[in-house]
Amino acid sequence: MYTCKTCGTNAKEPGHLCNPCQDKGRCTFCDQDDVDTRHMCGTKLAGLKFVCGECGRVATSPDQLCKPDKILEGENAL
Repeated sequence: MYTCKTCGTNAKEPGHLCNPCQDKGRCTFCDQDDVDTRHMCGTKLAGLKFVCGECGRVATSPDQLCKPDKILEGENAL
């Protein structure tokens, strides 16, 4: 379990925090090895659907953010 140094939120993975630690691992989207928490592959980019209302981080699911908001698409985004 990892704890965010900024907001105190707990997460199972270090990249799911406002202020992630510098651990490196394998990307669960493209399987690339030795990537940091800010790695952004095309597969992950296509799946981004949420943004954190606290820190602005983007994610593929709401449970990866402290204050998730759905990213609006198309006409709703204006």
